[in-house]
Parts: sequence; structure tokens; C-alpha cells
Amino acid sequence: MRQLIELYGESHLGRRRPAYDGRKSLYAAGPFPFESKEFVVKLAENDDRPAPSGSARKERQFKVAIKLASKSDLHHLREFLRGRQLDVPQETIQVLDVVLREAPSNRYTVVGRSFFGLELGQKGDLGDGLEYWRGYYQSLRPTQMGLSLNIDVSARAFYESILVTEFVAKNFNINFSRHLSDHDRLKIKKALRGIKIEVTHTGYTKRYKVTGVSTQTISQLMFTLDDKKTKKSVVQYFRERYNIGLQHVSLPALQAGSDASPIYLPMELCKIVAGQRYSKRLNEKQVTNLLRATCQRPQQREGSIKEMVMRNNFSGNVLVNEEFGIKVKDELAVLDARVLPSPVIRYHDTGREQREQPRMGQWNMMNKKMINGGRVDFWTCVNFSARAHRDLPYHFCEQLIDMCSSKGMVFNPEPLVPIRTAQSGQIERALMDIHKQCVEKFKQIGVANKQLQLLIIILPDIKGSYGKIKRICETELGIVSQCCQPRQASKPNNNQYLENVSLKINVKVGGRNSVLHDAIQRNIPLLTDRPTIVFGADVTHPQPGEDSSPSIAAVVASMDWPEVTRYRGIFSSQTHRDEIIQDLYKSVQDPQRGLVHQGMIRELLIAFRRSTGHKPHRIIFYRDGVSEGQFSQVLLYEIDAIRKACLSLEEGYLPPITFVVVQKRHHTRLFPMNHNSRDQTDRSGNILPGTVVDSKICHPTEFDFYLNSHAGIQGTSRPTHYHVLYDENRFTADALQMLTNNLCYTYARCTRSVSIVPPAYYAHLAAFRARYYIEGETSDSGSTSGSESRVEFRPLPLIKDNVKDVMFYC
Repeated sequence: MRQLIELYGESHLGRRRPAYDGRKSLYAAGPFPFESKEFVVKLAENDDRPAPSGSARKERQFKVAIKLASKSDLHHLREFLRGRQLDVPQETIQVLDVVLREAPSNRYTVVGRSFFGLELGQKGDLGDGLEYWRGYYQSLRPTQMGLSLNIDVSARAFYESILVTEFVAKNFNINFSRHLSDHDRLKIKKALRGIKIEVTHTGYTKRYKVTGVSTQTISQLMFTLDDKKTKKSVVQYFRERYNIGLQHVSLPALQAGSDASPIYLPMELCKIVAGQRYSKRLNEKQVTNLLRATCQRPQQREGSIKEMVMRNNFSGNVLVNEEFGIKVKDELAVLDARVLPSPVIRYHDTGREQREQPRMGQWNMMNKKMINGGRVDFWTCVNFSARAHRDLPYHFCEQLIDMCSSKGMVFNPEPLVPIRTAQSGQIERALMDIHKQCVEKFKQIGVANKQLQLLIIILPDIKGSYGKIKRICETELGIVSQCCQPRQASKPNNNQYLENVSLKINVKVGGRNSVLHDAIQRNIPLLTDRPTIVFGADVTHPQPGEDSSPSIAAVVASMDWPEVTRYRGIFSSQTHRDEIIQDLYKSVQDPQRGLVHQGMIRELLIAFRRSTGHKPHRIIFYRDGVSEGQFSQVLLYEIDAIRKACLSLEEGYLPPITFVVVQKRHHTRLFPMNHNSRDQTDRSGNILPGTVVDSKICHPTEFDFYLNSHAGIQGTSRPTHYHVLYDENRFTADALQMLTNNLCYTYARCTRSVSIVPPAYYAHLAAFRARYYIEGETSDSGSTSGSESRVEFRPLPLIKDNVKDVMFYC
């Protein structure tokens, strides 16, 4: 397209400089002198093959048809921005966005709405054949100020441009001198499939896309020559044709082309093409390296964003500034914000301190006792750490029980069955044995209908067994467990860690750590005046390349009122990458029982009534994990499902619903006007916890706000964006902002306000817990092509009832 504009811009396009979106659309600021026209463009072959002596480089000929498709209506956009029209003129905004992205799209590597390039910052090593590139995110958005350009610095993982053999060596602990097992070959195939590589042994660069790896090794591979008769080995071919003696003949070959006409390439002669984004899951070490390398304090990040804006030089861009007449200011937007007060938190009256009003979003449990301490009569412990000395589990449990007791729990100091140490390779067997021992012990002491309330587990030294432990305990044995890191368990007098663990244990056995004082006083508008249930929901999707894994939807709901601190969680699997929650409500026809009503909302409404003695008179629904493009679809389906679930319980039962989308994955950052002012910043240099913005950068016509409810720890805090899609309860902005901020101080696992409202946070935790139940069951074959049918998802294993009744996911 660039070539076409250069060739025909003056002569055929009416001297227009159009913007191209890289796909099928071309946008111009005015009309072309035609409605439809076909052009011919010739391009040289894109490899580095030398042209034959005395001849021109081989060219390919392309036909490009340009046809008028539509005209964008700027009047519609102006009316929308003035609040006189509700429909978003998305097509017009898209045109202007493409214009602003044209120059960087030609200059940098494009990943979604972000641009990356080595000239945008120094790259760095992530380990295992990956590196990070720096860049920036850019998006044009309608706001109350008009059209706003959202720019933020960004960093992504890319493949290193190294030999494939080097990549394999960095990723897999493989001895190149021996034949690979089928398992190793499948792992290599999964890691390399889809990567673009280039070969240089031909004297010029030619690129291929890896489609797989051969089942045979290089030393075994044969192919038929052009005469259709003669067979030759790959090793012999490279020796005779290129005078190359292949070194790693026990490795499989890379396969390019189709299965019907494969092209086999030795890994040692193939180099990974630079600038390819890595889209799979990073391991823990890589995530740590990426965060460490890209973590910027607010003042530094603000400076980096300003630098990116100056680098873009919109005022000097002929297409943007002159052709389309778009003016972009160089300064960051200045906003009005307010800081919400922190709530008063109540603890038990027997503690020396019964109330706490946190400063800077954090506090501690010193001199306080849990508002409702749980009771643990039956517990035991198993240690899977080989490094720990023999007495470690005994000493650790003693300290942990002392901490739980000091914070208000009733905790039997004696285990139901003896504490034991087991090998990390015998996890399933050890857990089964403990369960069997406990059942026998209950029979022996004559206690009927009792179960082990808590299993304390010191994890193995090597990571990777947590998910297996949780799956066995929660879906097979019905055991609530608390896993502890061996490194932390072995530290003497590790009181902060013990305190945090005690908070988790208390809610796992049915206790409550703290409540909002205003909740007890029935002083929270639209929450404590009438029985109200608060839901949180999220959908998590498998990583790219895992097309056989289902998406998992999780829903949690408050089970206490008016306190709203205890949440029951349930989840279900659904079709791969389906964003709408399918199991909120469903009805099935049973031959014996007739129409049977089911679904997660119905189950949680019944549980709320059983727990509180009230049916909910009001529903507040915080929905995480929805992008803007899915708002209307999710709203229509899920509101309808909630209503049907209510009506299935009682005719005419339709409590008013407030449906709020919670968005954390965005690129809006809020900086203090004065980075050195203690009145505007916390200790990390970030804006204060409780900072809320509901003007200027918010939607022109809809109800949304940005809330920074937490104290910064490191880097730049990301406010959470709350977008109210539906509100039958008629919340004022103040009431919903205050409620949301106050709830952020009720998160059970720590004495800090959190960045995302707890019901949405808990739903996120529950969905990830469910992912552990099916992890390791997927095929090694990797992703399927888009043309293949979707893999049927498997239902999740059921959680035992005694586990489901508590906050097991904490």
C-alpha cells in the first residue's frame, strides 16, 4: 500500500495522503477522483537472494482494488462528545485512530494497540531464549474532554534472535548427543510451532514459518529428489550441496510447509527472526525479570510517557496535522480528583484495640483480635520439604497455633493424628493416608459426622505441586488446607508471616477477621438498610496455544448481611475463550421431575437466604474481565440470567440490580501534580489511597469512575476503572464510590486496602483455583488451527460440600 501511494498519489489519488489500517481499509480526508479503481503494484521478492548476473531482481505483481465503502460522519461524533447522542460513533473514532497510528505502524513492531522497537529503549534478557522490548501503548478514546489520546509506556516479551539449537538448549535440559524421547520432541514442537525462522546456509536469507518437527531424527530423514526416483538422506544432501557437516543429527528437523509437502530444515542452520512477540505464559523467573526491568516510580514513568509523546511529534506529522487537521497537545491532561476517607474497621471487643481507621491504606493486627475467631478442633500437618530439619513441622505448627489463638481463634493445640513428614514424590499417597487415618481416628474416639477441619501443609522445596495438592484436598478428600512455603516456615520468629497465615486460616474455617463499623451501625447507603447480596464474577481464559483447555467462570457472593465480608464461591468450565458466563442460570427438562432450575446465581441466592435468614432485596454485581467491546453482549445476557434465576425462586421476585464492570487491564495512569508533596503522595510516590476521578477522562455519557483504593508498594499504581452498565438501585456517584472504596478495606488475606473490590478479587482467585483442578490434563500437541472445530470442554470436578461452605480459595 505504501508503494501504491508513492506511485499513484499525485496522478490518481487526487494528491490525497490516505491512512491504511494494515488490513482492508484505506481512509482519506477527502474524496478520491473515482469511486472504484484497480491498480497494479510490483514488488521485489522479499528474500535476499542475489539477482542473476546482468538481470533485475525478480518481481511479484499485485492487483489492488480501491472502492468507496462509506463516509464517516463527523457531525455524529461532535454530537456524541457534547452528550447529545448516546450511540458511540465507533467507526469515525476508528478512522482517526488509524490516522494517528499510521506513522508508528510503519516504523515499529505492532502488538495490539502497542508499538515496540529497539530505538524506544534498551532491550533486556528474560531468560530461556526470551528478551523484553520497550515501547508504548496508544489509543484514541472519547472522553468528557472530547477526544483524548491515551498513551502509556509498555514492555513485552519477544523471542531472542538466536539459533534454534540455542533456543532449545536454553529452554529444555536436553542432551543433544542422544535421541530425544517422544515427550521431549512434543515439548520442542509445542515451543517452536508458529515461530518464523530464517536460513542463511544458502548464501541469502530465506524465511519460513515452523509448522512442526519431524518424527525422525536428522540422521534418519530421507527425501525424494526431483527425478521422483532417487532417495537421499538430509545429512548427505547438506554435505554435498552446501559442504556442511551437520553436528546435531540426533535432533529432529524443523518442518515448514504442509504435511503433504513438508520442507525439513536442520535446527542448527535456522535462526529465529527478530521482533516476534512471545504470546504464551511466562514462567515465574521471566515474570520477575520483566517486572524488575520495567518497574518505574511515578515521576520516572510520567517522564517516560512525555518522552514518547515528544518522540511521536504529532505536530510535525504531515498526515496527522496537515492532511487530516488533527491537533494533539503535548501536555498531560490536568484533572480534578478527590480523596475518599478510609473507613473505620471493627475488631473484637476483647482486644486492646477494637477499632482502626487506617492511614495510607494499611494497618496491622497489633493489640487486635478477629471480630469472629474460628474454631479448629481437628487438624494435623504434613511436611513435604526435604531440607527442613526433623522438628520443623512441630515448631512451626506450635508458633502458628499460638498466633491464631492470640488473634482470637479457638485452636486445639493437639493434632487429630500425628504430624508427619512425607516425600515430595508421594504427595497423593500421603494425603490419602492422612484422610484414611483421620476417618479411623474419628471412629476410634466415637465422634460421628465430623471431618478434619484443617490440614497444614509445608510444601515441597521444588515448586509445581501446589495445584495438585489443592485438587486432591478439595475435590477428592473434602479437606480444607493451608499451604506454607518451606522457606518461610523455617524462619524463626517470623511473626508477620504467621499473622498473615492466621488471617487466611480463620476465613477458611468459617471465621471473620474484621468488619466495617458503618456496616454494623447500618450506616452504608443502599447496602445496610435492606438485605443486600454482593456478587463478584470473573472469567479466566487459557493461555494462547492451549486450545484444548476450557475457559473458567467463577462467581462469589456475600453470605453475611449487613457485614458483607464472608463470600461463598463456585465456578464452572465453559467453551474455550467464551467471555459470557454460561452457567449463571439454566433450566433442564428432567423426565421425572419436569423443568429443573439450576445455575450459579440461583445456588448462591439460596445459600444467602439459608445463611442470613433473608432473601436479598437488592443485588450489587461486580463483574471483572470484560473488555469494552463486549459490554452490551455481556450486559444483555447476564442481566437476563440473573433475573431468570430470581424468578425461578419465587414468582414476581425481581430485586433491583446494579451491574458494575471492573477493569484493571487498562493504560490510564494518574500522577500527582507535585511529586514532592506529602499531601498528594504516599511513601512510594504514588497518589493517595482513596483517590477517585469521575470527570474529564471518563465517558462522555455513561456512569464510570477511576478509583485508586490502595497504597503503592513499588512502581506506579494502576487505578481500577469501574463502569456502571446498569443501575436499578439508583446509586449516586458518591454512594457507589464510597461503598466500593470501603469494601476494598475488607479483603481477608491482609491488613491493607486492595486495588480491586474484594468480591471481584475473590472471583479471580476462585477461577484460578479451578484452573489447578484441570491443569496437566491438556494435550502436549499445542494449539489447533483456527479452521478446526472447537474442543469440547470438560466439566470441572465437584468441590466437596464442607469445602464449598468456607472461603477455601483465600
